[in-house]
Amino acid sequence: MVRAIAAWVDALPPGDDPVALAVSGGRDSMALLDAASASLRARGRRAIGLHIHHGLHSAADRWAAFCAQACAARGVAYAERRVAVARRPRSSIEALAREARYAALRELALAHGARIVALAHHQDDQAETLILQLGRGAGPAGLAAMPAVSTDATGIAWCRPLLGVPRAAIDAYVVGARIAWVDDPSNADGRWRRNAVRARIAPAFAATFPGYPATLARAAAHQADAVSLADALAGIDARGANYDAAGGTIDAGALASLPAARARNLLRWFLHVRGLPPPSAARLDAMLRQLARARRDATVGLAHAGAVVGRHRGRVAVHAVAPEEFLCAWRGESVVALPHGVLAFERVEGAGVDARHLDAGLAIRPRRGGERLRLERGRARRALKSLLRESGLPAWEREALPLVVAGDTLVAVPGIGVDVAWRAAPGQPGWVPVWRRAATLGPARIAAP
Repeated sequence: MVRAIAAWVDALPPGDDPVALAVSGGRDSMALLDAASASLRARGRRAIGLHIHHGLHSAADRWAAFCAQACAARGVAYAERRVAVARRPRSSIEALAREARYAALRELALAHGARIVALAHHQDDQAETLILQLGRGAGPAGLAAMPAVSTDATGIAWCRPLLGVPRAAIDAYVVGARIAWVDDPSNADGRWRRNAVRARIAPAFAATFPGYPATLARAAAHQADAVSLADALAGIDARGANYDAAGGTIDAGALASLPAARARNLLRWFLHVRGLPPPSAARLDAMLRQLARARRDATVGLAHAGAVVGRHRGRVAVHAVAPEEFLCAWRGESVVALPHGVLAFERVEGAGVDARHLDAGLAIRPRRGGERLRLERGRARRALKSLLRESGLPAWEREALPLVVAGDTLVAVPGIGVDVAWRAAPGQPGWVPVWRRAATLGPARIAAP
């Protein structure tokens, strides 16, 4: 175990930023804290322990205090965050807590300038993850289990330096170094699938196949190689499908021309690079049929994981679902961040929103229906719905457009125009709104048990 930690620390990129160690108080994370903090200190690198307080157990406060003390005893900085795990229908509390934990770890790491977060998953965890994925009927990506290193959309590298170390070696380290740790009683709750695998299935594997857990970890590594090759092939096919990385679209006709297995692989890859999890096999096939085989002039919009996967004018695109409501005051800022993108304002003369109207209580909100806009003097105001339909924008883009308003009056629509009553006169300064929708749908998902 010490050798694995030392090799990981030696391979870290140089830098003055701290290396974050996720600490729960359990045996594995305490072993990671002890070994990694010593190795980092010996190489002149700072460490910070990050703890997430879920509030799901009566001893959660005690666990947080234990982690703070353990870090202080080793001269390691410490930070914690409390999260509220909101229950959702058809979602296990285990999965919801994991989702909240990773989001909080990411926020903590970024807040403290850490771009590397070490997690204490080990070889037995990897084998158990593979078994769980087999039970779910997962494909190669799922069977690859947990990566040793993965970098998300925020630039944080999630590292698992103990992934090649069996639980028995960690047990031996903890005993030999006399490391204190706390036990979460939920780890013995057989209602959770991972605990059931650990208590019943893993021992049967170990008794039947003496190389366990290394053999299953090796199988996961083979699947990771297969995934890497499939992604490389998808990249080749994406170029053939005129993949537009900036706009996030591919050609539906090229997708339809591929053999079925390669088309599924390309669509799965396309969804992943746009920040979406893979759909089920049945759902992926259904999406492929509707996106690739629709008429060239057809507009298709399919809901998936909180996003819209659509086809418009022969191109397949992915976009976040437009928020139903938001309201942001605009007082002349050049950039306004919105829930699903950025509305920028370019300074011009003789066009755009007249700068003299900036104190008129302008705001940005989504469409609500019934808005009207006059783009030409002497002409009647026209329904925004008609103007957008004539623009040729796909339905999901029309729904997502933010509007600049003054109370109930529509002032401007990016890409459509500014109402003549609010438009800058020739020679007068103005602001032209430019809509930049979010290119991806959030940080990449992190594989974790």
